[in-house]
Amino acid sequence: MKGKLYLIPITLGESSIESVIPTDVVSKTVTIRHFIVENIRTTRRYLRILDKSFPIDDTQFLELNKHTTEAQIETYLKPINDGFDMGVISEAGVPGVADPGAAVVELAHKQNIQVVPFVGPSSILMSVMASGLNGQNFAFNGYIPVKSNERIKHLKYLEKKSIQEQQSQLFIETPYRNNAMLDDIYKACLPNTKLCIATDITLSTEFIKTDTIQNWKKKKIDIKKRPTIFIIQG
Repeated sequence: MKGKLYLIPITLGESSIESVIPTDVVSKTVTIRHFIVENIRTTRRYLRILDKSFPIDDTQFLELNKHTTEAQIETYLKPINDGFDMGVISEAGVPGVADPGAAVVELAHKQNIQVVPFVGPSSILMSVMASGLNGQNFAFNGYIPVKSNERIKHLKYLEKKSIQEQQSQLFIETPYRNNAMLDDIYKACLPNTKLCIATDITLSTEFIKTDTIQNWKKKKIDIKKRPTIFIIQG
């Protein structure tokens, strides 16, 4: 009998397990001994937080990130076919969403393996929930161009698309470049375009605010090195 592939959430930062991870998820996670993970060190630390006596040395960890080859991924689900459950754990949040875990989930479907998604924190969904912007029609664009001129051009494109399709546009940046991103949003977008800045979601320093571009320009905000979701809607 085949095992199952469990998609296991992890905290978005140093928030308490009790506040963001359901107890049923914890109970199942600590019984699994085969994991596919974005970062082995992060996962080991997380499992020890869930259970101080978790048997790390008796557990298999397969790393799945930008360095993993397709040939390696093809072998990753062997424990499931041998009858063992496996867990997929991202670096932060839920696996498979803006995360390399999607590749192994796709493979599981091809091999008729049951995929079980667990409830947990998703910065993408939580930012949409708290933004007051269109939650019926939204798009996550991931990272957009880094160079300022290219980024401004792309932001104008996203703003135009937002207006034409009445669609909220989400995107992110490497945290240390957040302030530069914010400056380019101010340059690219129309005064009445709405911008939500959702920073440090689930942490004690959480900040989520939606306002117009013209009003944001009047404020002083520093989000450098703080994980942030940006949402614009024209």
